[in-house]
Amino acid sequence: MAADKQNEVKVSPTEENKENVPDGGLSLEILQIIKESQQQHGLRHGDYQRYRGYCSRRLRRLRKTLGFKMGNRHKFVGKKVTVEMLSDSRYLLLVLMEAERAWSYAMQLKQEANTEPRKRFHLLARLRKAAKHSEKLEKLCESPHVDAKTKLEAQAYMAYLTGMVDFELQEWKLAMEAFNKCKTIYEKLASAFTEDLAVLYRQRVDEISPNIRYCAYNIGDQNAINDLMQMRLTGGGGGMMAEKLEALITQARTKQAATMSEVEWRGRTVPVKIDKARVFLLGLADNEAAIAQAANEETKEHLYETLLAECRDTIQAVREELKNEAKQRERSSDNDSGKVSNLQYLHSYLTYIKLCTLVKRNESMAHTLQAKLKETEADENKRGPRPQDLIRLYDIILQSLAELSTLQGLEDDHTFQKEVSLKTLVYRAYRCFFIAQSYVLVKKWSEALVLYERVLKYAKEVQSKAKNLNNSLKDLPDVQELIAEVNAEKYSLQAAAILDTDEPPEVSSQQLVKDNTPLCDHLDTFRLDTTLVGKHPNLVQFPPDFQPIPCKPLFFDLALNHATFPPLDDKVEQKGKGGLTGYIKGIFGFGS
Repeated sequence: MAADKQNEVKVSPTEENKENVPDGGLSLEILQIIKESQQQHGLRHGDYQRYRGYCSRRLRRLRKTLGFKMGNRHKFVGKKVTVEMLSDSRYLLLVLMEAERAWSYAMQLKQEANTEPRKRFHLLARLRKAAKHSEKLEKLCESPHVDAKTKLEAQAYMAYLTGMVDFELQEWKLAMEAFNKCKTIYEKLASAFTEDLAVLYRQRVDEISPNIRYCAYNIGDQNAINDLMQMRLTGGGGGMMAEKLEALITQARTKQAATMSEVEWRGRTVPVKIDKARVFLLGLADNEAAIAQAANEETKEHLYETLLAECRDTIQAVREELKNEAKQRERSSDNDSGKVSNLQYLHSYLTYIKLCTLVKRNESMAHTLQAKLKETEADENKRGPRPQDLIRLYDIILQSLAELSTLQGLEDDHTFQKEVSLKTLVYRAYRCFFIAQSYVLVKKWSEALVLYERVLKYAKEVQSKAKNLNNSLKDLPDVQELIAEVNAEKYSLQAAAILDTDEPPEVSSQQLVKDNTPLCDHLDTFRLDTTLVGKHPNLVQFPPDFQPIPCKPLFFDLALNHATFPPLDDKVEQKGKGGLTGYIKGIFGFGS
């Protein structure tokens, strides 16, 4: 929401502050304003609620700027924009935003009506409100103060919204007339301008054309269905119209499916009793032709996704019938375990179609990524896909081929198994090739060279096995081109490996001297030592070596041997003198 407000601040001043055009009168680029607002505020992602909120906020700002407030917070006072007020083009913009707000609310309700049918009544009310505001805008533009181009754009805008109302009411004739009027006006405007506006007008014409053909078909023009199919191929009729086109095509196929009763595959004829399977198989050829004629990769991707979605729904319907068949067999105690039933064989056929479509879709995506990868290699500054993206795609292809080889009813079909194994070898070779290229990017030359040799081994094995299976190679990539590319890559890789290892040094040999001396021992000398920037730089020697240090001195007293001490005989007690008398004197304290 904050980003929306920032964009509004940037965009709104340039559009809301349009002054009067002195010569031609008031001017308002109606289609350009609504297209820019829609693209910047949610409709790029189909978020109509966000666009509706933007229209409400813009209306509030316009009313505040023009002093056109409808009362205050306590009381509502309705006002209408009249011709006399047209002194500024922002009054016209005010009415235009009211119409856009009602239209965006209607489109939001249309999305929600798929799950809540009651909202369709509210949807029609909001569409009528939008058409009413557009009619009001067209009447205001009839004023002589408005230039001719704005008048024409207002008429086309009113015709478009009126046609939308009639289209939802299934008033095909009235809707077709309104859309034709809108288309005619925009075609004339496109022929009158040669710049960006002409591109916008032509885009609007392309958007309206599928609606016109759909109305013509419902009126009774049977040739319109072919035009609608062609528009579907070119990607026309997006959004809500795309759903109607798919529903119409399904309805037409359902009518034709009543005549279809069986299908033949791998030499076995299988009855088709499920209506959904009949409709799908009947349109399979048309879908494949549509994919082959697709104008761009985006359209082709959309058609692939549509085909896969239809195939999954059909397989689910067949599975439900298989469950019922299994229950009936249990009740009748009929155990034909070795025989594949017709319904199971039909399930295998539909699974085969799904897996083959997955392989073709991923192969198409791989070709697109490979082309972008070559462009990225040519321009190093351009960011693009990596070989790892292609490896993922070929992994999915190999997984689909592995599932193909396990389909029920085809275990004993040796030709089919050989075809699947051959395709597996081809895509395994391509997968190995892009793995090798991913190793080249990180300069792992030996690993890449081994993988290139394995690619050549796979490719030669494909060539040896393909002699008896020429028909199965028509839809596969050419392995001969892969062999030539691998040989070229091998020579480039060997040259890059040699240059990478024997690259001449840019510094002197004295600076490249490398020994085990730590950095602290040669701080005054520059040496190019790569270990200093690694995980274990040699900065100091640890643990440090033992070093000799002086011991604490010992002092010996040598003079003691030559010293003469005085006699102490008179101080020493004389033993043996006094006898018993002396002992008694000592006891009683005499003689002391």
